[in-house]
Amino acid sequence: MRLSVCLDPARPWADTLALAQHAETVGLHGVWVCDHFMPYVGGGRPAAGPVLEGWTQLTAIAARTTRIRLGPLVLGASYRHPAVVAKMAATLDHVSGGRLTLGLGAGWQPNEHTAYGIELLPAPVRLARFAEYVAAIRSLLREPCTSLDGEWFQLTDATCDPPPVQRPLPLLVGGGGEQRTMRVAALHADAWHTWATPAELARKNAVLDQRCAEVGRDPSAITRVTGDVLEPDEPTSAVQARLTGYAAAGADEFVLRDHSAQALPDALKSVDRLVSAAPAAPG
Repeated sequence: MRLSVCLDPARPWADTLALAQHAETVGLHGVWVCDHFMPYVGGGRPAAGPVLEGWTQLTAIAARTTRIRLGPLVLGASYRHPAVVAKMAATLDHVSGGRLTLGLGAGWQPNEHTAYGIELLPAPVRLARFAEYVAAIRSLLREPCTSLDGEWFQLTDATCDPPPVQRPLPLLVGGGGEQRTMRVAALHADAWHTWATPAELARKNAVLDQRCAEVGRDPSAITRVTGDVLEPDEPTSAVQARLTGYAAAGADEFVLRDHSAQALPDALKSVDRLVSAAPAAPG
């Protein structure tokens, strides 16, 4: 099971970079970043508080690292047109030397949509739009030319040139919705992500396997990604037990959830504890 970290965008940039570079130094598989513009509060109310924009962070991290994989967990579909996202992804894949995984989600956080005047569609409509969105991006990144006359997006002989370094550039679909989101993942994704306990992940993995069967896709073609926070004083043995539980539930990648409330030295120690708890490689 691969080990990665998802960085809290509320951290100062210097701390974010230090965590990303440390993750690479100690051998983590990947660094993920969130795609939000302000802290979340209920009721759709705008909220004050520092939040760095995710894609800009990814680009800067790409320029200051050499090996570790990078990706958004996940990029909100309501904020950016799919053709723009495809160009962004192809460009960052070149900047990073072929290290990007493009994580995509339908978008959900009401207060940032309200504050910035971005429409947040009702969930069924939003997810129907998301299915078309992911299909458009996949085609733009993998086909020489794309035309689409959809309900939400229209593309005419659209290209994405230069194409990504990776052929194909991996797409991750994020979200635990079992009817619509998992069907999008079954159709289009190379990886799927949800935050879950081991028991929840095992059940949802079985659902995703079923969605794959329904669309004629081999379930093993989709990497399963999940994760959790680590408590500041959690012993290594407890972390090992948790990792074992996630692996048994079918996780291919465990993502440590960073939180800005944890001071940088403690966050670095959490990354170290995760590495020290990793099962030894066979042989």
